[in-house]
This record gives sequence, C-alpha cells and structure tokens, in this order.
Amino acid sequence: MAEYTFDAVAMKDKVVAWIREFFEKNGPGCNAVLGISGGKDSTVCAALCAEALGKDRVIGVLMPNGEQADIDMSRLLVEHLGIPYIVVNIKDAYDGAISAITGGEMHGLDLSELQRQTTINLAPRIRMATVYAVSQSMNGRVVNTCNQSEDWVGYSTRYGDAAGDFSPLAHLTVQEVKAIGRVLNLPEVLVDKAPSDGLCGKTDEDNLGFTYAMLDKYLREGVIDDPEKKALIDRKRKWNKFKLEMMPMFDSEIPILADDED
Repeated sequence: MAEYTFDAVAMKDKVVAWIREFFEKNGPGCNAVLGISGGKDSTVCAALCAEALGKDRVIGVLMPNGEQADIDMSRLLVEHLGIPYIVVNIKDAYDGAISAITGGEMHGLDLSELQRQTTINLAPRIRMATVYAVSQSMNGRVVNTCNQSEDWVGYSTRYGDAAGDFSPLAHLTVQEVKAIGRVLNLPEVLVDKAPSDGLCGKTDEDNLGFTYAMLDKYLREGVIDDPEKKALIDRKRKWNKFKLEMMPMFDSEIPILADDED
C-alpha cells in the first residue's frame, strides 16, 4: 500500500468550492448558520464558509448552558473571522425541558428521574433546535460540523450536533481538519484545543477510550497496534453505524404517479 499523504491546501480549496456549489444549488444568497463551540470543527467550518461565501453570509450561534468555561474561545473565533453572531443561553430551555418531563403527568411509567446520558444529549438537541430557529429566520442553511473520526465511532448526538443541511467535514479525519485549520491561519489555540463535548467534563478521548491519532491512523492506513483498542473501535462502529444511515421506512410498494413527471 502506498504511503498515505494529505494535501491540506488542495483539500481546503476543494471544500471551499464544494460549499459554493452547494449554495448555488440549494439556496443562492442564503447564509451559512452554525453553532460555535470554540472547538476545531466549528472553527474550521466557519472559516471555510467565510472563504466560500464571504464573512457577512456566515452566522455564528453561541449557546452556553448557563456558565460556559470556554465561551471566550467561541468569541475569539467569531471576532477573528469578523462574522455576525448571536449568543443564546439555553439554560432556561434546558432546565425547563427536564422539569417538564420529570414533572409530567405519567400513566404507567416513571420518568421522575432521567438517565445521565439523556440529560447529556438533551443540551445538543436543544442547541440544534436553536440553530435551526436562527437559520429559518435568517434565510440560512445549517452547517453540520461533525468530522469523519467522530462519525465513524458514533461520537455525536443524533438530531443534535449530528444534524444539519450540509457537512463540509464528514469525510475528513480529526488530523486532516487540524491541518486545514492551519492552512486557514486560524488561532492555534482553537485548532489544537483538546476536544471536549463540553457536557460531562471529560475530553472526547477520555470518553472514547482511545486517541483520535490512533483512530485516524486506523481509518487511513488500516494500522492499529493495540488489539483491544481495535476491537473497541470496531464495536463502536457497529453499534453506531445507524446514525449515518437513512431512517428505515416501510415500503408499501404503492406507486407514486408524480414520479413520472421527473
């Protein structure tokens, strides 16, 4: 097998061209709207969209849940790029949803206490609803900011950060996203920031049980030295593959005559 190499400059140009083509086909004149977490993925996505469309057509949505320790990283990005943005604190919505569910009128079930994973996933789902609300009112298209490494092992919240109208990074690994970030001359503190979901107080790699460097090497070169880590990655891939597939739909086999007009 030939040695794997990655041309970040060429790939950056291809992604920028792809974004322009997407908007030409799916909303000429529309804005790119995305949540800004202060991490590398939203950072690189915002910068790519700004180069493709112009900074005035990229709208950042900052969404702390109460106090966010690294909100300054989000502000650093939007100020660095010079893009318009809105800060929406989701704490009232988050607390209200939990209160409404746990205090709801229950018939034959008990939801007085929610599982921890439920409360963790609720925040990104509320954030995505918020991004779509901003997008719909600002003539927008929502940017999915997930990368291939995260998607491969299911490290995303379905209908949360995994949602969107177009995805610039879906086929790029963490290492490749970082390389593009450097080509874009983005602040090093944002590109190399330790990835964290900002929800449970741990880094992504702590939660996953392996490093992104290990995962990326496995994805691109098929090489992994630790059999236990390989088994863990393969298991996560199998368990979470459904997140990347279309929702299964029953096929009634009833013809749709309108298809004849295409």
